[in-house]
Amino acid sequence: MFKIGYRTLKTAIGAAAAIAIAQWLDLIFYASAGIITILCVQKTKRSSLQISWQRFLACAIGMAFAVIIFEILGYNPVSVALLLIIFIPTVVFLKAHEGIATSSVIIFHLYIFGEITVPIVLNELALITIGIGIALLMNVYIPSVEGELEKIQREIEENYKKIFQQFTVYLKDGDSNWDGREITETAKLLKRGKDIALQNVENHLLRYDDQYYHYFSMREKQFDVIERMLPLISSLDHTVVQGKKIADYLRELSENVKPGFGPVDYLERLYELQDELKEMELPKDREEFEIRSALFSFVKEIEQYLIIKRHFRNEGSK
Repeated sequence: MFKIGYRTLKTAIGAAAAIAIAQWLDLIFYASAGIITILCVQKTKRSSLQISWQRFLACAIGMAFAVIIFEILGYNPVSVALLLIIFIPTVVFLKAHEGIATSSVIIFHLYIFGEITVPIVLNELALITIGIGIALLMNVYIPSVEGELEKIQREIEENYKKIFQQFTVYLKDGDSNWDGREITETAKLLKRGKDIALQNVENHLLRYDDQYYHYFSMREKQFDVIERMLPLISSLDHTVVQGKKIADYLRELSENVKPGFGPVDYLERLYELQDELKEMELPKDREEFEIRSALFSFVKEIEQYLIIKRHFRNEGSK
């Protein structure tokens, strides 16, 4: 389906505005202001500001080199080649490589003029200022993504709840018709959530941290634990009383997969459960021993799951 994104819309409006202003000021090569705007509009405020600065710096360096080389060696292809050989490594060294394309436009303008005068320099500076200025203006307003982040967060928590419920069924019955769909969905949601959260950070110029990014990183670590639980669960071919006790604990835990959930109480109860399981009579045969060994490893993974959440809460995050 044909769709026009927000960035496309603001790029189009910004380019048109830049050209209109440059044309109204009767600047030569006024359409170049639109090209500069298109190059400078980015997804986030921070990246737009950084790239705009790189382009302005590169243009200033390019004009300075052009003045020296063109005036000394003349306006010919050899001068252009020499200029670029010196100019490109210089801006790369200064970490302004994003400005190579923009400054090349300005350099070729000067080449076409065949001379460098104060009015020509002012004309080029005006094009640069208008193009970059309009791009920055277009990025002043960035739509909030927090609503989408909250939606992804709820979906992940609902999936975790369903996964634990399926684990509970398997521990009690020794079988389940679960297709594992939530595992695949959660992996995609975590990646999408982290990407959007990182973009959210980039849209705050004075903020280099984000509670949502930390949240998705925490859930990602927990997801690694859940993936380690899967083979342990699948190795159980019949139930034992210890598995049913763990299932009762896990069922209650599944009802509390949410941001405000405090893991400390559940950790203490898990330790109590571990002590209770240790006090139970020894396995009667090898098969029961292997099942209880897998259950012990499963309980240790639950412990890791809760410890990850405890660290997250101790850091004061959401």
